[in-house]
Amino acid sequence: MFQKFKDLYKMQKQAKAIKNELKKIQIEAEENGVTVVMTADQEIISIDISESLLSSDNKIKLEKSLIKAIQKASKKAQQVSADKMKSVMGDMGFPGAN
Repeated sequence: MFQKFKDLYKMQKQAKAIKNELKKIQIEAEENGVTVVMTADQEIISIDISESLLSSDNKIKLEKSLIKAIQKASKKAQQVSADKMKSVMGDMGFPGAN
């Protein structure tokens, strides 16, 4: 029983370390002149919009590109997070994690 508590504590400590690590990893995604940078824990750091999109004629294109760029960055961030957690789970001996 004590070993299970030790394992849970170790897992909690590793999860916290991974969360801190994810905050430091930056992911960039671009879509039609819109670039989004976010951390691997999905915090948006910056959005860069090409000057050519900054006109009222491009409003719909800009909105769609912004959504797609955020979605791309989010998917990349989720994959990085999943890979990091998978490695921890494998280190903890969970079957199928590696």
